[in-house]
Amino acid sequence: MLKVSIIATSLIAMSAFAYDLPENTIDSGKVHAQDKPVTLLGKGVTEGQQAPNFKVVDDAFVPVNLSDFNGQAVLISVVPSLDTGICSLQTKHFNEQVANTYKNIKMLTISADLPFAQKRFCKQENIDKVTTLSDSVWRNFGENYGLYIKDMGLLSRAVLILDKNHKIVYKQLVKNLASEPDYTQVIEQLKAL
Repeated sequence: MLKVSIIATSLIAMSAFAYDLPENTIDSGKVHAQDKPVTLLGKGVTEGQQAPNFKVVDDAFVPVNLSDFNGQAVLISVVPSLDTGICSLQTKHFNEQVANTYKNIKMLTISADLPFAQKRFCKQENIDKVTTLSDSVWRNFGENYGLYIKDMGLLSRAVLILDKNHKIVYKQLVKNLASEPDYTQVIEQLKAL
């Protein structure tokens, strides 16, 4: 019953959510869907700044904050929806190709998918090294990082790398929502940590 209540509250909040957010002017015009620019909402972040804290939920609706990973370097893979081909490939890539090599870096995938869908996806695809987190309840991550896509209810595709002090040392905002990130650049940044 609690999960149903959380979902209902989340859906009601989502309808009013987008109207309260400013446009992300830092990343204006940088993301496209089917060759058309999309508007990103939220504060936006840049390399070199301290990463804003965020509040998301895990697959059991337990709140998770960036501060839960204090003292750890963190890679945040952001995807619109795990149920799409490119998002699935991106998540599997970090789980299978990157997590084993960089065991000292906490790997997160954040999407606006409901935790139930994330749990099902991880079980189906054997995602066991990357922690999937949902921004569906409070939309706090999307707001604090300027990655909420106006009129879509999704997060923009991105990769962020934070050092042990949670300073943003790398930000890759993927220009086309239908494209995978440049993994080579991500690996180069991970090697530099």
